[in-house]
Amino acid sequence: MISTPIASATPPAIPSAATARSELDQLTIAPEGSMTGYSRAEFPHWITQFGACDTRETVLKRDGTGVSVGTDCYPTAGSWRSPYDGVTLAAAADVDVDHIVPLAEAWRSGAAEWTTARRQSFANDLTHAQLIAVSASSNRSKGDQDPSTWLPPVSSYRCTYARMWVGSKFAWDLTLQQSEYDRLSSILDGC
Repeated sequence: MISTPIASATPPAIPSAATARSELDQLTIAPEGSMTGYSRAEFPHWITQFGACDTRETVLKRDGTGVSVGTDCYPTAGSWRSPYDGVTLAAAADVDVDHIVPLAEAWRSGAAEWTTARRQSFANDLTHAQLIAVSASSNRSKGDQDPSTWLPPVSSYRCTYARMWVGSKFAWDLTLQQSEYDRLSSILDGC
């Protein structure tokens, strides 16, 4: 009997700890901006990427194992291992695609000043480590918090999470608040 491993979600372009440290030190530290005017609708997401596949479906295919899809590109079979909490999921409906840097956090960190087109690009970013398949429960636990108030329950994943967070903020030129910088710096020191 051959066992098929269950894939861990792995976004592209996760910076090394040394690169993340360098990028972290280049980011601007500033107080968080206002939530005035914020709405998830300001970040059009799950746009068509190719054929019938939207961003969410593309990430589900990338981050899962044995993923089969229907003609509409929605997964009909597969399994996903959520790296945040170590939970394995067998139904696409139980999987959330998390924005590493949440949309509301991006808004407070500079995206409020962006065009809608730039916010759409951010919300559908398949180039950087910004989107990841995780359990719905872990994504909802995280909400729009930054690493100063929320980290993945699986402590061995925190270094990777910090590297992705910094890489995304750096790629999109978003600011950090001091407590966010301090927590990320501490995590990267231990990577």
